[in-house]
Amino acid sequence: MSLPLVYHDDYSPPLPPGHRFPMEKFRLLRDHLVTLGMTTDAALLRPSLCSRDILTLAHDADYVARYCSGEMGRDELRRLGLPWSPELAQRTVRAVGGSLLAAEQALQHGLACHLAGGTHHAHRDHASGFCIFNDLAVLALYLLESGRVGRVLIFDCDVHQGDGTARILENVPDAVTVSLHCEKNFPTRKAHSDWDIPLPPGMGDEAYLQVVHDTL
Repeated sequence: MSLPLVYHDDYSPPLPPGHRFPMEKFRLLRDHLVTLGMTTDAALLRPSLCSRDILTLAHDADYVARYCSGEMGRDELRRLGLPWSPELAQRTVRAVGGSLLAAEQALQHGLACHLAGGTHHAHRDHASGFCIFNDLAVLALYLLESGRVGRVLIFDCDVHQGDGTARILENVPDAVTVSLHCEKNFPTRKAHSDWDIPLPPGMGDEAYLQVVHDTL
């Protein structure tokens, strides 16, 4: 069987002209993989929307309701960095469903990839840094509480620290959070992952990949 890949056309909703978040990257990644012949659009697995019950494993129910209904305040949206729209709200809930589907496929086949997700700045009761719901924390808690797995490792290689993930899962001993990130980057106030590896700005590819290898 070929590698299961999860994607949905909801993943690149329109943003205001000139907005700095590259929302088109999800569609472009799909297009690139199709062009390379690694998959076809028909072969991509399309996820369902994540249920509220699962979202609230990691998030405050009031926060989930307010975001989904468009009742976020101006300061909250400023902290998020994205304007609210029905399309973005649906995309957000769909993407968490995509991470859940990718996990199900990985448990069945050994490996799977989601062409979105990784929203590691989202906290239990607020959004931050373009991240609304933390699919990594939701997924970890869902798999652990359902008994599908005994331990979860989140190995975060983003240039920014996974602060939201670390804080949501800090009291969950069977969810291990590891973050490799630039030491001088967003967020200014870092959280405490189970293992943080701060890296210097301007680090080259070879040195970075050696750190990834050694850490794993």
